[in-house]
Amino acid sequence: MLYRLFKPEDFAQIYAIEELCFQPPFRFSRGYLRQIVQSAASATWIAEQDDVIAGFAVAEWAQSADVPEAYIQTIEVAPEHRRQGIGKELLRRVESSAQAAGAGSIWLHVDSENTHAIRLYETHGYHHEGREEHYYARRRAALIYRKPLRDLTATA
Repeated sequence: MLYRLFKPEDFAQIYAIEELCFQPPFRFSRGYLRQIVQSAASATWIAEQDDVIAGFAVAEWAQSADVPEAYIQTIEVAPEHRRQGIGKELLRRVESSAQAAGAGSIWLHVDSENTHAIRLYETHGYHHEGREEHYYARRRAALIYRKPLRDLTATA
């Protein structure tokens, strides 16, 4: 598996993965996904095999108080490529990009019913910080997880 940063010509393939992974109303719109992957304050990592994108991850960073912090917008792996460690490696890559951008921590929302994603984050040093009711469409709750990045090399 090759891991690399996003190129504009990748967009059609990553949106196809978005359509496989999420059904409306949980899916990002094309416009919103294009906006976040093209932002100068983000990193989008691609997992690719034989010119086919198997998954991607997007993290953004912004100034919060005195230290920038990063936010994981999404980590998505096509169904036929799951359980191969791709999500884990994409997570590692977005954490490294966020740390290189100066972020002191990285956080995310995860569907409270997505046990596989919750296990991934908890296994990789993310700590549960709260719950946001009705965060997702259809009144689904999100759990909030955070990880300090200054200790990233110790936990990677």
